[in-house]
Amino acid sequence: MTDDSELPRGGARWPGWSSRGTRRPRRPRRRRTGWRRAFPTWRMVSGAFLAFSVVLLGALVAGYVLVEIPEPKSAAAAQGNVYLYADGSQLARVGEVDREKIALDQVPVRVRHAVLAAEDRDFYHDPAVDVTAMVRAGWNMLRGGGRQSGSTITQQYVKNYYLDQRQTVTRKVKELFISVKLGREVSKDEILEGYLNTSYFGRSAYGIQSAAQAYYGKDAADLSLAEGAYLAALLNAPGAYDVRANPRNAEQAVARWEYVLDGMVSEGWLSEERRKGMAFPEPDPVTPGEGLAGERGYLVEAVNAYLLESGAATEDALADGGFRITTTIEPDRQKMLRDAVDRRLMDRLDEGREVDAWVRAGASSVETDSGRVVAMYGGRDYTEQYVNNATRRDYQAASTFKPIVYAAALEHRSETRDGERIGPGTRYDGESGREVVDRDGEGSGWAPENEGDEDYGTLTVTEAMDKSVNAVFAQMGADVGPGRVRETALALGVPEDTPGLDGAQGSISLGTATPSTLDLAEAYATLARHGVHRPARLVDEISRDGENVPLPDEETRERRVISRAAADGTTAVLRGVVEQGTGTAARSAGRPAAGKTGTAEQDRAAWFAGYTPELATVVALFGQDPVSGEQRELYGAAGLERVSGGGFPAEIWGQYTGDALAGEPERDFDLEGGGSVPRISPGGPSEDGDEGPARDREGEDGDEADGAEDGEESRRDPEAEESREASDEPGPSPVPEPETSPGPEPSTPADEPGGPGGGPGPSGPPPAEPRNVPWLGGPRDG
Repeated sequence: MTDDSELPRGGARWPGWSSRGTRRPRRPRRRRTGWRRAFPTWRMVSGAFLAFSVVLLGALVAGYVLVEIPEPKSAAAAQGNVYLYADGSQLARVGEVDREKIALDQVPVRVRHAVLAAEDRDFYHDPAVDVTAMVRAGWNMLRGGGRQSGSTITQQYVKNYYLDQRQTVTRKVKELFISVKLGREVSKDEILEGYLNTSYFGRSAYGIQSAAQAYYGKDAADLSLAEGAYLAALLNAPGAYDVRANPRNAEQAVARWEYVLDGMVSEGWLSEERRKGMAFPEPDPVTPGEGLAGERGYLVEAVNAYLLESGAATEDALADGGFRITTTIEPDRQKMLRDAVDRRLMDRLDEGREVDAWVRAGASSVETDSGRVVAMYGGRDYTEQYVNNATRRDYQAASTFKPIVYAAALEHRSETRDGERIGPGTRYDGESGREVVDRDGEGSGWAPENEGDEDYGTLTVTEAMDKSVNAVFAQMGADVGPGRVRETALALGVPEDTPGLDGAQGSISLGTATPSTLDLAEAYATLARHGVHRPARLVDEISRDGENVPLPDEETRERRVISRAAADGTTAVLRGVVEQGTGTAARSAGRPAAGKTGTAEQDRAAWFAGYTPELATVVALFGQDPVSGEQRELYGAAGLERVSGGGFPAEIWGQYTGDALAGEPERDFDLEGGGSVPRISPGGPSEDGDEGPARDREGEDGDEADGAEDGEESRRDPEAEESREASDEPGPSPVPEPETSPGPEPSTPADEPGGPGGGPGPSGPPPAEPRNVPWLGGPRDG
């Protein structure tokens, strides 16, 4: 043995060998400093990713094992919706499922290809779930690109057949796993057959067979390629792309139809040459079920449109059904409005007179304090004429827009070209055909004529409102500025997408835009509410499967949009229209009232828009050919030479308003500054259009606008005041010649067609012609 003392220094047994008992000193680990400490190490990242992957894989496996393919949902998944009047009585029950299942071999291959081109071109090649598309759709929605499905046909079939349409995480997760299982256990043909039989195409039609009957009156087996492509296009948005129900969306519908055909070409299912020769297939008119007969269909349609616009329900959800909807429509007032239309108009029409068949009536009545729509007249029978005359947006509002011009002038403290503040006593030149001068003093090239080309000379704004002098309000609109007029219209409640509102320029002052009666009722209710706007609403309460569905809180949306002085100043002038102007027939209501008449060019429409402190109601007559749907003149209607807003519409308004407020205490307008009614001598404008006795001038120096702004009482001519106190109240004046709104100045683009509920039904399509839809007729005049 070797003595340890003899070992070499360092403890090694042999020279050059290190000892087992010794280790090299470890190099100290460098500490991460500075910004590097804020980031995880690669070991931490890889560890976290591995853990996440394990958890995710486990969740997917568990989900696949635990989620079973359920039994198909019953027909109750597409149950009816119940609509109630405001008092709880039933208005309508809608939603019987229209479905007829057929085998896949009964659907032509060309139609199947059209559906695949529209919804899932790689259906036969890709898996049941397209993860990439789902991520892309989610990313687009996060970026504000709108809701997108990102779903394959298999996923859509699962949603239609096994689940529901609700947008919840739980439903989406179930859809994912059921789709994967179904894709492994069921053939592609079976899935496509189920999808074609369960999808919703609009018009209460579920499945391709019912859709073929609803839109083209034929079996699915007889559909042409073009027809099949249109039905395939409807799957993306059934209600919006129905060109008969929503003609204003015809251009988008045609674009979607073209997208389907282009997809078929790209997939080799359709030749380019045949594609070029294809024309858009005209669908049949809508023929609603008998459950919507009479006025019920119009009310249900308007309520559904309100729910969709407010976001309270989706189209898919309404199609699925199960809703209990309490509307704001009051049955007593609804009957009063219908009776007024029947007595004052319909009973005077003669079936043997051709022009009488063109007469259409629409009306909307809004409670001024709450914004509730308490009555609506859309037409005689929804099953005979699908167009809702109360909500259609395809006829010019004419002179009912003049109060908006005046309100804009007061709100913006506008001045004439001479520097005078515009007010009720401001004088304008009423010469017919006088060229409108812009604010720079340059001629505009636009010279609108008065009704009958009558010259009125110099007159006050109050007189011009009573006589509806186009020359005055065309110039006032230029003094105020078309942009400010449009801004005021929007503030009062006229929708931004109203056809003709954007491109009207100066002619906006004479009502070339085409709002609905409901739009104008909301705007006039804002005037009655002293300049505070509250959106009109059609629903008081809604529930589904026993659970309340939230509605927009209209009280929180209430806001002041114009000053009280501007609103009340406008009301004061409009009271004179009813008292002694073109709207004297409305005095039959027996209530303090303000309003404005309007008659569109060539008597194609006649309006009366008026309000009391309690109700704002707009009544309109429209001329429409029941076969072609074209706008028609109403000369000779009901045996009269002319129709005007001061005739039938004002008479209907007067009877309805008097009945609707019967038994309630009379309320006067609480106007800032007293709101005295301008006064003219008894008789008013004569029937042949003569001015008649001149109106006593009020506020000639134009300072009344200042007084209105400051809340001061308007100054009045003492002699006129004495005359008013000494004289008895005059009776109604003879109905004057209808004032008409001339067509737009040369630079004005044509109005857009249609509007919510303004589409054609059995009575035909609207007058304007969207691109590539020749059957919709030509553009209207004016």
